Amino acid sequence: MSTLDPIVYIIDDDQAMVESLSWIVESIGLKVQTFTRAQEFLDAYDPQQHGCLLLDVRMPGLSGPELQTKLNEQGLPALPIIFISGHGDVPLAVRVMKAGAIDFLTKPFNDQVLLESINKALRIDKSSREKRQESAQAKAKFALLSPREIQVLQGIVAGKPNKVVSAELRISLKTVEAHRASVMKKMGVKSVPELVKLVLTNTIQEKVVEEE
Repeated sequence: MSTLDPIVYIIDDDQAMVESLSWIVESIGLKVQTFTRAQEFLDAYDPQQHGCLLLDVRMPGLSGPELQTKLNEQGLPALPIIFISGHGDVPLAVRVMKAGAIDFLTKPFNDQVLLESINKALRIDKSSREKRQESAQAKAKFALLSPREIQVLQGIVAGKPNKVVSAELRISLKTVEAHRASVMKKMGVKSVPELVKLVLTNTIQEKVVEEE
């Protein structure tokens, strides 16, 4: 199965609950992987796998919030977490939501509410993965630029005309235009607005600023 196909991970030490949740999720055609211990999930989890996590709060060994903390500390791609709890613990709900969870459901909950939360989590995960991939591609393209091309790129992003860039860098206008064309080609864009957007919406913005 491709890592692009979503998996809903279920971690709960209550086997009956695991089976119930699995049935609900599989009823809409989603693939499920279940665990009764948080550590088992950590040992098996592939950070490249698209999906979300249904996580019980109270379990033997690592608790749900403790697993969330471990995932955050390891710097793994943020897998959307939906907490499920048998207790309406508001302070805990606030804490895990602040730490990045997207929902906190108290048992018993409506099946439709659960499915809507799962679909929301999968949309968030898909979007964040696409953004990470786009950012990685932008950084790879940026790495192809020469030091002089980076200087010209800085001028483009700052909105400076070619003549100003030429004067500041003490190179001819033709050379600026040549570097500008090379930057556009290497970055894979066809217009200045597209180039500026690529820089400003990805982490290479910091690299461009750092080089100034």
